[in-house]
Amino acid sequence: MMAVSIHSQRTMLFNELFRNYGEPTFVIYAYDGWHWRSSRTQAPKCTVIVRTPKGLRSLLANPTELTLGEAFINGDLDVDGDIFSVFPIAEQLIGSPSHLWQSIRCKATQVSLQCMHPLRSGWQHSLARDQKSISYHYDQPFEFYQPWLGETLAYSCAYFRNSTDDLDQAQQDKLELICRKLRLSPDDHLLDIGCGWGSLILHATSRYGVEARGITLSRGQAAMATRRITQAKLNRRCAVEFRDYREVPGPSARFEKITSVGMFEHVGLKNMRRYFRIACSLLKPDGLFLHSGIVQSASSGFQKASFIDKYVFPNGDLVTLAKELELAESVGLEVRDVENFREHYERTLCLWVDRLQQNRRAVLHEVSEKTYRIWLVYMAGSAVAFQRGKIMVYQVLLSRPDRGRSHLPRTREDCYRKWEAESSRLSA
Repeated sequence: MMAVSIHSQRTMLFNELFRNYGEPTFVIYAYDGWHWRSSRTQAPKCTVIVRTPKGLRSLLANPTELTLGEAFINGDLDVDGDIFSVFPIAEQLIGSPSHLWQSIRCKATQVSLQCMHPLRSGWQHSLARDQKSISYHYDQPFEFYQPWLGETLAYSCAYFRNSTDDLDQAQQDKLELICRKLRLSPDDHLLDIGCGWGSLILHATSRYGVEARGITLSRGQAAMATRRITQAKLNRRCAVEFRDYREVPGPSARFEKITSVGMFEHVGLKNMRRYFRIACSLLKPDGLFLHSGIVQSASSGFQKASFIDKYVFPNGDLVTLAKELELAESVGLEVRDVENFREHYERTLCLWVDRLQQNRRAVLHEVSEKTYRIWLVYMAGSAVAFQRGKIMVYQVLLSRPDRGRSHLPRTREDCYRKWEAESSRLSA
């Protein structure tokens, strides 16, 4: 009789919580036999499976992003079906008035946000702590990343020129677009800050004949990038170092072109002006710096995500585009071009999620079930955040003016003219 009463209370609570819910339908099944449907007429897009009492408490005891995320990665909650449709459910639960949670009696498991993260040692964004943070995220086995990143191993937003392009083509086109925006030539020396597994410097060296140097704080990435350079027989013109951007030698190592794609989120607010100042100091007069990073929307009220901060990107920071550009201009760089790739990153993440799920067995030979779930929920949640406009990603082309002269064409047309001609030739 007691069980029936508790089940009825849960049903009444969820009827109230989701009374005006207009998102995709779903169903909940709990370990003790209780279940609930958001619609009795429409098939559910996903099923939330509550496997343990702890999982039930994460739903019913004033849920937060952190408690729900931890319940998922620990296997107390599971999702069957469309994982992207579970995030509106979580938002509805988290955003519900607190008085509703008092309508059901349960002992909440308190999750302390004061617990020490293994990377909380050292001053925030010191060289040592940033190296630990980068290593924590990127130094998974290479075989974990390879199945879902694809042949380019590019771990940043792809560029979908056509709706039918697959991920590998879109990543190649992203690399090509960056090189075209920089107007690379064989005389150029290129520095790639946060070079990953070397995809961009390999493309720039093999296609444009530049001398390219990449730096990364991931030893695993540096080792694999060096191996790829050797396999491509590009050692004379291309190299990767395990090095922090703050430790690149000064004016004696000036570059005509610099790139930074997908590492700005790791810089930290207090170091962002310094980051742009160092990039400017390493550029020759009239040099170009292509900077690509995720920012938060000024109107979204987006807050730093505690789950991502704890489990994915320790010590990461997001600023608005306005703040980013202001910091760049404050050190003498000039903004020449800004392009929003929000929809491109949403699609990139969706394809990564699909590939990760399709290769689940293979990646579980390399990492734990918990690690797999962390990456799955992080990438799916990020795709939803891009889709809703809470976060954006911009490619920003900056220059270091030479006594007021940029030496750049007055339009973007030169970036695309030859590309379109090549496409027409290939399709003919």
